[in-house]
Amino acid sequence: MVRLLGLGLAAALMMAGPVLAEDEQVQYSDAPTADCLAGAETAEAMRACIGLATAKCVDASDYGSTTIGMMQCAEKETAFWDGKLNATYKDLMARAEKFDKMNADDPRIVEKIADSLRAMQRAWIPYRDATCTFQYSLGMGGTIASTLASHCQLDMTAEQFIYLTHAWEPLGN
Repeated sequence: MVRLLGLGLAAALMMAGPVLAEDEQVQYSDAPTADCLAGAETAEAMRACIGLATAKCVDASDYGSTTIGMMQCAEKETAFWDGKLNATYKDLMARAEKFDKMNADDPRIVEKIADSLRAMQRAWIPYRDATCTFQYSLGMGGTIASTLASHCQLDMTAEQFIYLTHAWEPLGN
C-alpha cells in the first residue's frame, strides 16, 4: 500500500556504503516510539514521538552512529510508522466505505469519502518520494545525502500516519 522508497532513491541508498559484516548491525527497538505513542492523545504529542527509536538506535552502538547505521535506524523506525500508517488507512477506508454505503441515496453527497481517501493517499506517495528525493539531492552527493533522505522518509511517513489518525475528528463522526 505505502512504498517505503522511490526506485531512484532506493538505488542511491543501496549504493551509499559497503556491504555490512555480520557483526555490524544496529541495535534497534520500536519501544521508545511505541511507548511514547501509547501515551500520546494529540497530534502534537504524537509528533514528539517521531525519531525517538532512531535516536536511541544511533546512540546504542558505534555502528549506529555511522552513516549507514543512521540510515538503517531511520529505515527501521520508518517501517514501524509505515505499519501504523497502513493499519490506520485500512481502518479509515472501512469506515469511509461504510459511511458511503449508508449515505448512498443522499443527493447532497457528490464525492464519496472512500474515493477521495484513496486518491489522496495515492497522490501522497509520489509526493513523499519526490520530496525525499529532493532532500537527497540537497546532500549533493555527500554522505549526508542518504541520511537526509532516510530521515525525510521517516518524518513524512509518521506525519501522514498522524494526519490520518486525526483526519476524521473535526467532523465528530
